[in-house]
Amino acid sequence: MRKTYLYYPLILLLCSLATFAAPRLTVVAVVDGLTAENLSALRPYWQQGGLRTMSEEAYQTTIAYPHLVYGGNETTATLMTGTTPDRHGYTMDSYFLRRDRQVHSMLEDKEVRGIGTSSRVSPQALLAQTMTDRMRLRYPQAKIYAIGQTPETSVVLAGHAANACCWIDSETRQWVATAAYSEGLPSAAFDQNKDNKIETLCARMWTPRMDIPAYMCPTEYERKKGFSYEVGKVLLQAPEANTLVIELALDIQKSEQLGKDASPDMLMLQLHTLSPNAASDYITSAEQEDLYLRLNQDLGFLMEQLDKRIGRTNYQVLVVGRPRLGTDSQRLSDIHMPVQRFNADRAAALTGTYLMALYGHERWVDGAYGQSIYLNRTLIEQKRLNQETIERQVANFLMDFEGVQIAMPHYEILRYPLLGSTLCKKHTGDVVFMLQPGWQLMYNEKTPVDRVIDENPASPLLLWSGTIRPMPQNHIDATDVVQLIIEN
Repeated sequence: MRKTYLYYPLILLLCSLATFAAPRLTVVAVVDGLTAENLSALRPYWQQGGLRTMSEEAYQTTIAYPHLVYGGNETTATLMTGTTPDRHGYTMDSYFLRRDRQVHSMLEDKEVRGIGTSSRVSPQALLAQTMTDRMRLRYPQAKIYAIGQTPETSVVLAGHAANACCWIDSETRQWVATAAYSEGLPSAAFDQNKDNKIETLCARMWTPRMDIPAYMCPTEYERKKGFSYEVGKVLLQAPEANTLVIELALDIQKSEQLGKDASPDMLMLQLHTLSPNAASDYITSAEQEDLYLRLNQDLGFLMEQLDKRIGRTNYQVLVVGRPRLGTDSQRLSDIHMPVQRFNADRAAALTGTYLMALYGHERWVDGAYGQSIYLNRTLIEQKRLNQETIERQVANFLMDFEGVQIAMPHYEILRYPLLGSTLCKKHTGDVVFMLQPGWQLMYNEKTPVDRVIDENPASPLLLWSGTIRPMPQNHIDATDVVQLIIEN
């Protein structure tokens, strides 16, 4: 009897360690446009499926971002690094390069070749460690794959340390990749290309899965004619894009034996809920609602297969929404908040004219992008003018523009925490400005730099785990997600 008492604490300790051991496989799905409001509204439709399971069994919360949200991958980078843009370096999907006075993709890398694509992208612009990087440091033998629908999101999900990163090319209808990762195009993606998997799905028609009256909010056009798309023409906005990502994830899991050994593995996925006519992250049509229903089905299939292949207690699934379109202009107008546009090109041109009046007929402004005006530093130096004085003059000039809430020299942004966390020194111009609520920033007359995103957008987060594990008791922010996955 005495020996039993001695062994009992040891048994409890071993049980505790087994309970909180890291899952053998972590699936992280970042879903474009996913909102808590839509999930709540659609819950009665889900009799079964992945979102139904998660709504009943997962840890659920909403997360906020401690920086300005433009609807691009600045939010993905924050989720993946646990830091803000001033630290991770990804401020917007594009940036202004002084050398050629052109706008470039944030992840553009001319030194890296594309595999099956002309896109040359790499994670070199990400300045902070990502979730996958930390997993690799902790578990060197981990197998990590990122699968997406666009190159930028896929690379941010992959981080620096993934085995491979691939995405859908809607023009060639093939899986493509970047040579920035050691394995290039995964063998499972190569096999799907050989079998013309994407091409086959592109031949399908996307039509409603229910009668139109059964949907919550069909448009007037949908009430009369429904909706119908040839998948190949709207591939990245169709539900088949999600199906392709899920099926390739399962093929990679099988071919690479993810979740089968003691070293934890990761699958990083980009999914979406934005239909071809979506003007908002919030459901305003039957086709957008249909995307949610089919996403629920795809996630259910993923979890069902992982249950069979590696066991319910050996994996976890994180689903988190990414703000993309925010609230559409019509919805804002309905509550008497009309959307107005601020033309960054025009602001730069007028600033140049203003400086010409002060200092002579020269090109004093290189350009404008995002929330920055880029001055011609070389000319200012050649003329032996005071850079700080000119920056102050331009800031005061911009303050008179309609729609500008505040303008300042770049070295003052730390006085404003929201701007300070949003802008990265590497890509910030000489004079920075912030627009008033309801103003949309335009690069020119037709191209928006960002969309009208809610003042403080909150994204839903659901974490399902097949084992009992500690979960946060308090609200978490977007910067806490890495710790939620890696540290626990």
